[in-house]
Amino acid sequence: MNWNKWALIGTGMAAGFAVALMVFPAAHGASNAGGTYQQLDLFTDAFEKVRDNYVRPVDDSELIDDAVQGMVSSLDPHSSYMDAKAFGDMQITTKGEFGGLGIEVTMEDGLIKVISPIDDTPAAKAGIKPGDYIAGIDGTPVQGMALNDAIDKMRGAPGSKVTLTVLRQGEKKPFDVALTRAVIKVDSVRSHAEGDIGYIRLTAFNERTDSGLEAAVKKLKKEIGPDKIKGYVLDLRNNPGGLLDQAIAVSDDLLDGTYEVVSTRGRHPEDTQRYNAKPGDITDGKPIVVLINAGTASASEIVAGALQDNHRAKILGMTSFGKGSVQTIIPLREGGGALRLTTARYYTPSGHSIQATGIVPEVQVAQSADDNPIPKSLRETEANLPGHLAPQNSPNKVNDTIIRPAPGKKYDDFQLSYALDLLRGKTTVSFVTERVKDDQTAKAD
Repeated sequence: MNWNKWALIGTGMAAGFAVALMVFPAAHGASNAGGTYQQLDLFTDAFEKVRDNYVRPVDDSELIDDAVQGMVSSLDPHSSYMDAKAFGDMQITTKGEFGGLGIEVTMEDGLIKVISPIDDTPAAKAGIKPGDYIAGIDGTPVQGMALNDAIDKMRGAPGSKVTLTVLRQGEKKPFDVALTRAVIKVDSVRSHAEGDIGYIRLTAFNERTDSGLEAAVKKLKKEIGPDKIKGYVLDLRNNPGGLLDQAIAVSDDLLDGTYEVVSTRGRHPEDTQRYNAKPGDITDGKPIVVLINAGTASASEIVAGALQDNHRAKILGMTSFGKGSVQTIIPLREGGGALRLTTARYYTPSGHSIQATGIVPEVQVAQSADDNPIPKSLRETEANLPGHLAPQNSPNKVNDTIIRPAPGKKYDDFQLSYALDLLRGKTTVSFVTERVKDDQTAKAD
């Protein structure tokens, strides 16, 4: 993989100085060089005073790393600095196998916030939920701890134990969750037959996702019979994203023709790209319903947006997370790690940015009858992350009708049940509809 031009669009992992020392004067021209060098002199002065006078000795590398981290992390929630170790760990993670607990996290208000647990991992099995806050790791508070340091503390040898102190909305007190670390093999595609319908769940977008989707469709055709399959459910719920090229490839798999998948627009001409599908639909044009929710973010939103705008699939569920930015991994000088820097926004084929607004499903279906409508200001969304990029050219879609299971009816997965009936052209699930006014839905934040 070419790490000099590697686009990553997963949620979370915030953290970020040194590259600016080399490029900033050139970028601003000679006329501003004097002011730039004056500011760098200020940094050097502060660096020396901290090194000479702080209460304990501090390694130069520690001060530089923290300075870079502070600079980059102040830009937006998804830009970060990775030291050499963190950079290496990330490369392992994107290959789909790593050691740890199996949670996608970000930093918010000094705490570690869970974006989503990965299916069938220690975190998911222990009941860790999206929106949980991790306040402590093995009794050590995470307040003031760098995100990468916290991730390092959660990782460890398979079989070793770790205790997380969790804060959860609705719980009066923090509580401890004991977990046993494991080798996390992220099989990002899972599938099974639901009678005459193929169910495919994508849990992330790593290097294995596109090939995994192709294998899943092939297996379902063989299992159900290519002429008997009535359609597919593509489940993107709680999928936090991942690699841009994999999101494009997955969309391409399901679009037959030179449809636009996504476009990116950034500060520099090379950041402006348009990606189109090639002819060939691995599902042979069968109907598709895509399931999304508030945990559907980034790369998974690209897929949902591409299929929605090209009228290839029906989007069902609840409004997605709303992360409409692209991060590029920029390696620094040898041994210096890398920057994970927001370099572009992405736009769905209709030309809309979903940044801080999300993908709005054509059919809004809640998972349970007793879930109260949550105002957008309180939902777990990109719009609620401090320092998020402002919305831009967002779709003006309003869908205030929410379908819920009828009171007293119990479903293992009501959203999936509704999607299956929708594909079969019948309604056997018992449901009610209600109109919910969310004035935030009609306009950008």
